[in-house]
Amino acid sequence: MRPYDVLFERGLTRVDPERAHHAAFRAIRAASPVTRRALRVPSAPVRALGLTFAHPLGLAAGFDKNALGVDALAALGFGHVEVGTVTGEPQSGNPRPRLFRLTADRAIVNRMGFNNDGAEVVARRLADRARRLARARAVHEQEGSTSFAGGPVLGVNIGKTKVVAEEDAARDYEKSAGLLAPYADYLVVNVSSPNTPGLRDLQAVERLEPLLAAVRRRADEASPGRRVPLLVKIAPDLSDDDVIAVADLALASGLDGIIATNTTISRDGLATPAGVVADVGAGGLSGRPLTQRAEDVVRLLRGRVGSDLTLVGVGGITTVADARRRLAAGADLIQAYTAFVYEGPLWPRRIARGLATHG
Repeated sequence: MRPYDVLFERGLTRVDPERAHHAAFRAIRAASPVTRRALRVPSAPVRALGLTFAHPLGLAAGFDKNALGVDALAALGFGHVEVGTVTGEPQSGNPRPRLFRLTADRAIVNRMGFNNDGAEVVARRLADRARRLARARAVHEQEGSTSFAGGPVLGVNIGKTKVVAEEDAARDYEKSAGLLAPYADYLVVNVSSPNTPGLRDLQAVERLEPLLAAVRRRADEASPGRRVPLLVKIAPDLSDDDVIAVADLALASGLDGIIATNTTISRDGLATPAGVVADVGAGGLSGRPLTQRAEDVVRLLRGRVGSDLTLVGVGGITTVADARRRLAAGADLIQAYTAFVYEGPLWPRRIARGLATHG
């Protein structure tokens, strides 16, 4: 048994999951000066979205909602970090408790409700980070060093503020896009969380098309001279026909990619006793139970879009074998979150090393 397994089973599982998350994230940030020097992460570069990723594995949105630790997380071995989901206005999210472990399934249920500091605050935070990176780059250049790596590829995931009416959703997304696009290497429109009422209705093609067009226009206005890649994140609960419809829309609208998939509202096939699952209640399920459906959606999308779009595979990726299967199914990049919680801070480096070693 690894030291982290002992810590998780005898310590973290006895702490409320949300409190444990915040404590762990503080520790990751505090340790970053050490982890940057001590952890060597193998490189297996991937070219996607017009960007170069150090390797395929990234951290999915949801862990760093407020862009508090982008570079500290990258120091653990993530080749890209997606922050958010960020909404146009700050919001506290749903009442607690709202995060639950299903340890028998290596899964998590969350009904966080897009709790975040809002686009204005996150934009200021990312602007400060950009200035710090620019200063560090200048120092390296003055010293004649060519080793400055900069930060990881940064994705920013945006969603709808809960109190904003559905008919005003486009304006809410536009606000976030305008504020955040200047600092993002890519933007993600999240219309697939199950925890904001009505949000998943925006996945319908007739509603998604004008929303994506509005975000595209605003991102272009906010980043003159630079086209920020735009992706959409979809749910695993879409029917195959609806997945195909989103793929066709993405191609027709000039979208750069699709992230597949978000959490599921399904509770089928769980090892956790039904009574425990019922007590947990509503929310999006992530982790190992999603593995097969998320893989199937990626394969379905790749068969429809060919090589024209970047696909990011998310959901139930725990092992190197999982990662390789998702890439073989058609993903250009992969992301994870739940496995990071269950496997610990050395996990991203293990996956990156395994992919670099085995190709």
